[in-house]
Amino acid sequence: MSRVALNSLIRAVAVRSVTGPRDREVQSIHYDSRTVQPDGLFVAVPGLRTDGSRFVDEAITRGAAVVVAEIPLHPTYPGVTVVQVENARRALAWISAEFWGHPSRRLFMVGITGTNGKTTTAYLIESIFQQAGFPVGVIGTINYRFGGKHFPGTVTTPESADLMRILWEMVHAGVTHVVLEVSSHAIDLERVAACEFDVGIFTNLSQDHLDYHGDMATYWQCKKRFFVDHLSTGTKSGRTVAVLNADDRHGRELAREISVKTLRTGSGSDCDIRSEDVKVDITGTTATIRTPQASFKLKSPLVGKHNVHNVLSATGAGIVGGVPASRIREGLGRLANVPGRLESVPNQRGLAILVDYAHTPEALENVLSALKNLTTGRLITVFGCGGDRDKMKRPIMGKIAARLSDRCVITTDNPRTESPLGILGDIEAGAAATEEMVKYEAGELLLSRNGKAYAIEPDRKRAIELGVRMTRPGDCLLIAGKGHETYQIVGTETLPFDDRVEVRQALERVSQAQGGQESIREG
Repeated sequence: MSRVALNSLIRAVAVRSVTGPRDREVQSIHYDSRTVQPDGLFVAVPGLRTDGSRFVDEAITRGAAVVVAEIPLHPTYPGVTVVQVENARRALAWISAEFWGHPSRRLFMVGITGTNGKTTTAYLIESIFQQAGFPVGVIGTINYRFGGKHFPGTVTTPESADLMRILWEMVHAGVTHVVLEVSSHAIDLERVAACEFDVGIFTNLSQDHLDYHGDMATYWQCKKRFFVDHLSTGTKSGRTVAVLNADDRHGRELAREISVKTLRTGSGSDCDIRSEDVKVDITGTTATIRTPQASFKLKSPLVGKHNVHNVLSATGAGIVGGVPASRIREGLGRLANVPGRLESVPNQRGLAILVDYAHTPEALENVLSALKNLTTGRLITVFGCGGDRDKMKRPIMGKIAARLSDRCVITTDNPRTESPLGILGDIEAGAAATEEMVKYEAGELLLSRNGKAYAIEPDRKRAIELGVRMTRPGDCLLIAGKGHETYQIVGTETLPFDDRVEVRQALERVSQAQGGQESIREG
């Protein structure tokens, strides 16, 4: 990027005061003082754990020519321009958008928000756009990708400065359509404040992130802001469309209250895009999809009725994007799986073993309900809950797992800085409330024959192996909570850990213990 004039960068920012030279140019944008380059602009963002204003000295030492902050800075810094703003996070978003030339205005942007289904919906839309011949980019929970390249992501929605840079890279790589997962954190922390959307999708709302938002009402108001504030402003206002899941009461509320054009999705006859004759089995899902454009028969490899809602949301994005119904149908049908979303782990023993990201009560219930209806034998669940996160959902998820599973192994997820045993105790409180569920020691669970049973195994590796050892032909083993993740966070350390790898290794150990000669096929 070439240098950009400071006056241009701050013209859309609510500025309180400017101290120092205004007629200067900026070479780069930073919110991490460790990355600052000479002639860069540093925004002192208030963080969740520390305030960016504490690192102004470091930023200036590294060459920052401009500092943007919410509070007055003392002492003054000779030769450095200090811009005091009302909201540093919002300022970072608009400064970054201006610096990178507002790339979202040059792209067909689809933003997806909701508690569950964002990633699967993003993959479905990507498949539709690819089938229509559009060069597409995706930014989400698993990674961001475009032009055949994949880049790891640390959060669902990148910080605004990173987001604008990624969008600029996509524009210059020839991308025309972008699908962006929009988390509630991203909305609250102004990461998408300067991003302009053509389509906004609401998937659903259920309990999650209450460690951050405090209560469901606050969580909902945050999600709602995306549709009330973001979709109704900017250069695309007037042509933006909201695609809303009307089977969710929050989606119906949005349809009544927002000013932008809406497409309602769901199973009701009043929905603009609706599903009929839905049939689900272990091989996938079939249904009739009716749209304002045309109707078509869907045949998707994705399993579970909850995925029908994702299909309808993706169909809405395709319609707004001008994709013919035939291409939408083909795109939906071509997506065989999503990493860590009911992802099967193939094996030569013919066992049904699935890994899923379900980490909220609703997601876990959806997945277990789908598998319960498709399993002829026992449904075995291995799962845990993350530490330093919403504690209230733990007993709820324990109760759901106990109610829907025949065997359940409660284990760690990402304990972070919490006591693993404390987390397990919270989950067990819900599982133990299910009267027919009997507790066993982990080693004894293998010997239990009749009735419903559960055990506690803090070591996730051992818990997964226990689940594998219990699974017989006809059973289904679900390992839930981490899905696509390739790490486990214990304390402040991030350690390599992949549920899919652990399953394959457990299968090998079981085969060796049984004296078998089977080779485990990579999946």
